[in-house]
Amino acid sequence: MDNQKLTGNLLLLLLFQHFIFNYGTEVCSNTILPGMKGEQGGKGDEGEEGKMGKMGPPGLKGLPGEPGSRGDFGMMGKIGPVGAKGDKGVKGIEGPPGFKGKPGITCDCGRYRKVVGQMDINISKLKNSVKFVKNVILGVKETDEKVYLIVKEAKKYKEALINCRLRGGTLAMPKDEDTNSLIASYVSQAGLTRVFIGLHDSDKEGQFVYVDGTPLQNYTGWSPGEPNNAFVNENCVEMENTGFWNDVECDLTIYFVCEFWKKRRAAATVT
Repeated sequence: MDNQKLTGNLLLLLLFQHFIFNYGTEVCSNTILPGMKGEQGGKGDEGEEGKMGKMGPPGLKGLPGEPGSRGDFGMMGKIGPVGAKGDKGVKGIEGPPGFKGKPGITCDCGRYRKVVGQMDINISKLKNSVKFVKNVILGVKETDEKVYLIVKEAKKYKEALINCRLRGGTLAMPKDEDTNSLIASYVSQAGLTRVFIGLHDSDKEGQFVYVDGTPLQNYTGWSPGEPNNAFVNENCVEMENTGFWNDVECDLTIYFVCEFWKKRRAAATVT
């Protein structure tokens, strides 16, 4: 039994030697071993831009910037209604008494009556002359309380309203048939076809009011089918030379009629 084991071990040893001599060199030659570390290579080309990452948290509040340049003037706002008449002012301090006058003389009443009578005649002539100047030369019309003036300067509605106020009045407000007819004949005699008057519905569509804030009441002069807001923004009113009213755009540029109270007539500038 020991001889058999010994014989088997010898055979295994011979086979191992045969394998080493015949295949050992080939096995070593095919084995790849790591070499020495090479030199650092050159910098590669810049890569493509990567995808945007997730948005980070907001940063700290920055310092306030410098003030910007001043902007353009905004559009002029709507003109409000005329304010109520103010309270009467406090009576001023009484002034010092005047100097003593000269003694009177005996009145020659007959002669002075004649002078007064002639003055009355002259005043009557002067009134007629003034009326002629107003109606013919200056071209104004008047009633017992008011004076009306056509301003032959084509302006937009708001510009016309401001122009009348600068003269001491406002855009004409025909609140009865007599006044409306007077203004209509005035427009016709001036050779015009239409003018702005003091009516608008800028505050609420369809509810026309005069420029002093009062609404239309017992009298209106609308043309048949008017007001119709045909061009959407027809918020102002013109009067035709026939006396009829028509709603029109406020940016329309036409002549206009101003009105003045006679008690304020001295403040009105008639040109």
